[in-house]
Amino acid sequence: MINSISKAFARLNVKVLVLVCLSAIIPTIIISVVIDITYLNRSIQSECENLYTKSEVLSKQIITSGYLDDQSDVTMETRLDELAQLIDGRVILVTSSLRVVYDSYSLVKGKIFLWENVTKSAAGEELAHYDSEGGIITTTIPVTVYEEGSDETKVVGVLLASGTYTYIKDNLDHLIAIEAILLLMITVLSIVVGSIVGSSFSLPIREASKQFDRGIKGDEIGEIDATGYEEIEGLSHRFNTYVSKMETIDKSRQEFVSNVSHELKTPLASMKVLADSLVGMGDAPIELYQEFMNDITNEIDRETGIIEDLLAMVRMDKSGVSLNIKTVNINELTEQILKRLRPIAEKAQIELVLESFRPINAEVDEVKLSLAISNLIENGIKYNNPGGYVHISLNSDHQYFYIKVEDSGMGIPKESLDMIFERFYRVDKSHSREIGGTGLGLAITHMAVIMHNGEIMVDSIVDEGTTFDVRIPLTHIEGERS
Repeated sequence: MINSISKAFARLNVKVLVLVCLSAIIPTIIISVVIDITYLNRSIQSECENLYTKSEVLSKQIITSGYLDDQSDVTMETRLDELAQLIDGRVILVTSSLRVVYDSYSLVKGKIFLWENVTKSAAGEELAHYDSEGGIITTTIPVTVYEEGSDETKVVGVLLASGTYTYIKDNLDHLIAIEAILLLMITVLSIVVGSIVGSSFSLPIREASKQFDRGIKGDEIGEIDATGYEEIEGLSHRFNTYVSKMETIDKSRQEFVSNVSHELKTPLASMKVLADSLVGMGDAPIELYQEFMNDITNEIDRETGIIEDLLAMVRMDKSGVSLNIKTVNINELTEQILKRLRPIAEKAQIELVLESFRPINAEVDEVKLSLAISNLIENGIKYNNPGGYVHISLNSDHQYFYIKVEDSGMGIPKESLDMIFERFYRVDKSHSREIGGTGLGLAITHMAVIMHNGEIMVDSIVDEGTTFDVRIPLTHIEGERS
C-alpha cells in the first residue's frame, strides 16, 4: 500500500496536481483565516468602543449625582438599569474598595467583587474582555474625580458593563460556512486544472516512453506532437530530432553493413578467383604468376585499408580515449604525408601543391592528426578529376595553426554538407562504391580534430571543388575537449 502511494506521488502529473491544489488551497485558507480574524477583531473593537462611550457618559453622571456615596438616587439607578437593558447584559458599579453598590442582577450587591480586570481598572486602566463561547463583551472603566486644588484625578469606583453580542459569533459562523463552500469549490477546480496541467506536462513524456518501448522491441519509432508549453515543445522537438537522427544513423548503419560486406567480400572473392586460377594453371610462365601475385597483394592492401579504417573508428570512439601529446613539426608531418600520397595522386593525374607560410610547431597527437590530414588529402585525390589539383596550405598565429585542403573535384551538394562528418555517410553512394572506402574517413577526421580542441569547416560547390579549413590550438590543454 505504502509502495503504491509512493509510486503514485513519484509521477509527474500527480506532483503537478498536488502542487496546483496546494497553490490554490493554502492561499485560500490563509486569506479566510485573515478575514475571520479581521472581522472578529473589528466587531469586538467596535462594540467595545460603543460600551466605553456609554460607560464614560454614565460614569460622569454617577460622579455628578454622588451615587457612590448615596444610593437613594432613583434616577441614577434607572439609568444604570437602562444601560443593562440596552446592552442586553449586566451592569455592576463598585467603589474603589471593590465593594458592589449596584448590580443589575441584584446578586452581589454589598459584596466585595474580586476580578482581575476590576482590580486593574481600580488602578486606572480601561479594559475589555471577550468570551467567545457566549459572545459576551465585558468592559471595565475607572470612575474618577478631580482632587481638590489639583488637575489630577483619582479613582473612586469602577463601572463594569457586560453585553451579549451573539451576532458576532453567528456572523462569524456564517462567514466560515461560506468560506468552506468557497474552499470546496476552489479545491474541485484546482483538482480539475491540476489534472489537465499535469496531463499536458506528462503526456509528451509518456508518449516518448511509449516510443522508446517501441524502439526497444524493434518497432519503428514515431514522432510526438506536444504544444502549449515552451519547455514541453522544446522537449518534443528534441525528441523528434533525436528520433530523426537515430533513424538516419540506423539507415546509415544498414547501408554501412551492406557497403562493408561488399567491400570485404570483393577483395576476398578476387583473391579466391586469382588463387584458383593459379592452382589450375600448372606450368604457367613466371611472369603470369608475378602478375597474379601482384593483383592478390593489391586486394590484400585494399582489405587491410578497410579494416584499418574500422579499427581507427572504434579506437577513437571509445570514451575516455587519451591523446599521446608531444611537440610536432606540422610542416614536416604534412610533407611526409604528401610524400606517401604523391604516387597515388600521380597515378590519378592529380597535382599536389603544399604552401607553408611559416614554420609551425604544435602540441598534438602525431598519429591521430596524421590520420586526419591524410583523409582530407586522400579524399581530395579520390573525388577529383584527371588533371585536377589538391592545394594544401599551412599557417598559424599566436594561438592556433591552420590547415586548408582545397581541391578541384566533383564537390559536395549543399544539402549534404551538414552530414558529411557523420559516420557511415557517403554523398554519392554509387560513385563512392566504385572509388572504394567505407564512408568513415571524414568521421575519423572530424573526431581527431575535436579531440585536439579544434574546429573543422567545409565549403563546397558542385563540379567546382571542396575546401576544408581546420583550426587547432598550438598548445594542448587537457580537459577542454567537449
